[in-house]
Amino acid sequence: MNASPADQRRLVEVAELDARIRHADHARKNPPQAAKVHELLAHRQTLTQELSVRLGARDDLRTELARIESDVAVVDARSARDAERLATSSNSKEAQGLESELASLARRKSDLEDAELEVMERLEEAEAAVAEQEALIAETNAQGAELSAEGKRVVAEATAAFEAASRDRAALAGEVPADLLGLYDKLATRSPGAAFLRARTCEGCHMVLSGTDLNVVRQTPEDTVVTCPECGCILVRTNESGI
Repeated sequence: MNASPADQRRLVEVAELDARIRHADHARKNPPQAAKVHELLAHRQTLTQELSVRLGARDDLRTELARIESDVAVVDARSARDAERLATSSNSKEAQGLESELASLARRKSDLEDAELEVMERLEEAEAAVAEQEALIAETNAQGAELSAEGKRVVAEATAAFEAASRDRAALAGEVPADLLGLYDKLATRSPGAAFLRARTCEGCHMVLSGTDLNVVRQTPEDTVVTCPECGCILVRTNESGI
């Protein structure tokens, strides 16, 4: 195929735009923040499961404390009733029984108060454990929100770059002969498509051409399209080709 050197050089610009398009397309579909966000989501799930365990432990302690407080209230009510009866009783045997029961209720209340104190201490620790876990979840959520915002910014920038490069590519491709562009598009599916031959090196695959291949290129007219023997892209020759 024959094509003017100017049209061949345009192909390198098209190839550069195609590379920018691929890069931008990958960036908008795969923002680097996405993987970290997924990690944070998994981490938050683990934290949430632990929070559920800690909330259960705290609620159990609250229930236990409420039960003890209820028992104390019952003991206080019985003590008050017995004390009132004792104050008005004239029966020594009944008074002796009431005094014995009051002593027993006092011991019961002391035991309950000791248990209540212990549970309150454990509950305080459980509340602190819940607060600690909630703080970790809040911190994880904040990190996730920040990463998500950054990811959206990256996607927006990549999308803008993709659209701009696509417009430039369409405009430039319109200046390239259809048959030459068609050849480039075909080659670009398995190679860079087109690249400069600079210092005897294909800038598409960065391979130095052998002496035999250079002789072939050297003897080929400038308006004849030649391809790299290594990667197959169109070799665009310039004064810096070294031939």
